[in-house]
Amino acid sequence: RVGISEQGRGISTELDPNDSEGRVLHTKHGELHCINIYLPNGGANPGRQMYKDQWLEDLLNWSMQFVDLDEPVLICGDLNIAHTENDIWNPTGNKNTSGFLLHERQWFTRYLSTGWHDLLRNEVGDVKGPYSWWSNRGQARALNRGWRIDYVLANDAAKILFKSARVLREGGLVVSDHAPLIVDLDI
Repeated sequence: RVGISEQGRGISTELDPNDSEGRVLHTKHGELHCINIYLPNGGANPGRQMYKDQWLEDLLNWSMQFVDLDEPVLICGDLNIAHTENDIWNPTGNKNTSGFLLHERQWFTRYLSTGWHDLLRNEVGDVKGPYSWWSNRGQARALNRGWRIDYVLANDAAKILFKSARVLREGGLVVSDHAPLIVDLDI
């Protein structure tokens, strides 16, 4: 809790008023808001996909209070969506897989259109990858057959502080199927 001046949990929606799955942590560090999110994975269960879809709409509505703040705001974490074909190794084979469903990707485009900036994509441009998650099966990480589902999104006030972003592909190798996404800010 060093450097944390405020903290809160959840997004207080009708869907999940008490954030029972611990999906949102909002901390404030001086003027900087860090909103850490772990969005649900839809998986193969239709009920779980409906839960995820409702979360997406609730998140969009809830986060609108932050997008136009004069204070810098970062939304970061595992959003469980590969936004574009550049964010997934095999887009054709995964077009019917939760995390790359057309309506999820359309939601992500709509979300960014409200004023959020994808800092890693701004850094690397319109190229394939880099990926932040790999299945533990089939040597996916070794062959770099991954998905980019981890993001740092910034409002305008945070974007002007942005210096660089990168994925540490070998980071977290022993403990996670995700790689750390590092963003440097001029604060």
